[in-house]
Amino acid sequence: MNILQLAHITDPIADFLGSWSQELNVFSILFRITLVIVLSSIVGCERASKRHSAGLRTFVLVSFTSATVTLLDLFFAQTFSLGVPMLSAATIVAAALMSGNSVLFSSRKQIKGLTTSAGLWSCSILGFAAGAGLYTVTLILFAFLLSILAGLPSFETYLKNRSNHFEIHLELTDSRYLQEFIAVIRRLGLRIDDMEANQAYRGSGLSVYTITLTVFSPELKKYKTHREIVEAIRSLDYIYHIEELN
Repeated sequence: MNILQLAHITDPIADFLGSWSQELNVFSILFRITLVIVLSSIVGCERASKRHSAGLRTFVLVSFTSATVTLLDLFFAQTFSLGVPMLSAATIVAAALMSGNSVLFSSRKQIKGLTTSAGLWSCSILGFAAGAGLYTVTLILFAFLLSILAGLPSFETYLKNRSNHFEIHLELTDSRYLQEFIAVIRRLGLRIDDMEANQAYRGSGLSVYTITLTVFSPELKKYKTHREIVEAIRSLDYIYHIEELN
């Protein structure tokens, strides 16, 4: 028994594989678990290659757990004649806990890792679909998920580099140059929205700040990227180091 049989829906891949893939047996269980492990491994490798907080094992475990509990739901529905199997709340809670743990916070209490969290949730749905024997749906979900995670970052980076707001890490050779730096920033067409001194560098001889900037000059908005603006600021003699924060 699977979702397709209960809803009288035809899955092209299940039809091609044969009736064994639509039933709940040892071979179909092994096939579904293997399928979701392979697909989630590919997604996990994509995340791990970019050094995100949740990598290969995390994605595989979330998908494996979702698929396994879905299979158990189907088994109990078949054994006790429950009719339509229910998705286990235990799986949803487990996925939520693992997803929530991947949300990190920076030193300035900014949320990090949201894409990885969303990816974990998506992989849990991938596990639900595979466990239910929805092979075609599983592959479609996998194709879209991988395309979103691997294909959109470059476009997202382009949009961020053209946004009016960005954050920099600034190291001055002496705090006496801070006032001059602020004057230069204003002449360039930038506004300082927030500035925080980094106490971790105390005693190093450097004055270190995290600064949030807004581009208000129409010319800068139209022609300059964040990278070009940072490079222009870097040319100042009293700047020891400067970089844009992601």
